[in-house]
Amino acid sequence: MRGVTIAVTQMACGRGRQDNIERAEALVREAAGRGANVILLPELFETRYFCQDETGEPFDLAAPADGHPTVAHMSALAAELGVVIPVSFFERHGNSFYNSVAMVDADGRTMGVYRKSHIPFNPGYYEKHYFAPGDREPQVWPTRFGVIGVGICWDQWFPEFARAMVLRGAEYLLFPSAIGSEPSDPEYDSMPPWRRVMQGHAAANLVPVAASNRVGVERGASTEITFYGASFVADAMGAITAGMDREEGVELAAFDLDGVAAQREAWSVFRDRRPELYGLLSSVEPEG
Repeated sequence: MRGVTIAVTQMACGRGRQDNIERAEALVREAAGRGANVILLPELFETRYFCQDETGEPFDLAAPADGHPTVAHMSALAAELGVVIPVSFFERHGNSFYNSVAMVDADGRTMGVYRKSHIPFNPGYYEKHYFAPGDREPQVWPTRFGVIGVGICWDQWFPEFARAMVLRGAEYLLFPSAIGSEPSDPEYDSMPPWRRVMQGHAAANLVPVAASNRVGVERGASTEITFYGASFVADAMGAITAGMDREEGVELAAFDLDGVAAQREAWSVFRDRRPELYGLLSSVEPEG
């Protein structure tokens, strides 16, 4: 039996960068104290969600992955507590900028960096102004607590992306997120489909899936977003086993990765795949 306890965290992000980092550390410490091995923080938790507006100032927040102060801070914390922490951060690489995650193993070592592949550009979510799309295929990492695949927010809406991570060997999937109300349609609530699409990834691939979101109201120059939280962990059949509403905090779910692997093999989903029939998935333009 290879056990893992996954923690999702939820926090409101204020204007003070150091305050946000300290709040994130407090949530990590709480999760570790309750027995978590892998602790997921929300997307871009260092700052308020600056992508509501298209301006130049937020670029000053970016820094290279090597020596990034928040990654270094969380790496030291991971080593102290013996936990895995995927760290979301705003990365500068040469003349390019990325929405990235550094995978920090339980010894504090950064195993690599994943750059968000799917970049939204909708009212209130003007991410293409800030981030280049990731230049690497879906990444997985063999951590102390199993092989982890990570996507970032908008990545979570693409079933091909989740399947690719599992085909690469991911035993569970993590999605740090920053999602809430839609400024162009304030009455629309995307939370139910947001959860359902990831529950579908879990059931279709027979792996646990976890997502951490922020909470609170954040105002831009001409819009505001109410981040709805709803962070959760789903089991390998897609059922939510731990979840939150709109409050800050931590929730945990435990799994036997060997048991999950046996279940995945028994269902034969990967045995019965027909990749020779799926060529259209690699085409930008659909047929017909």
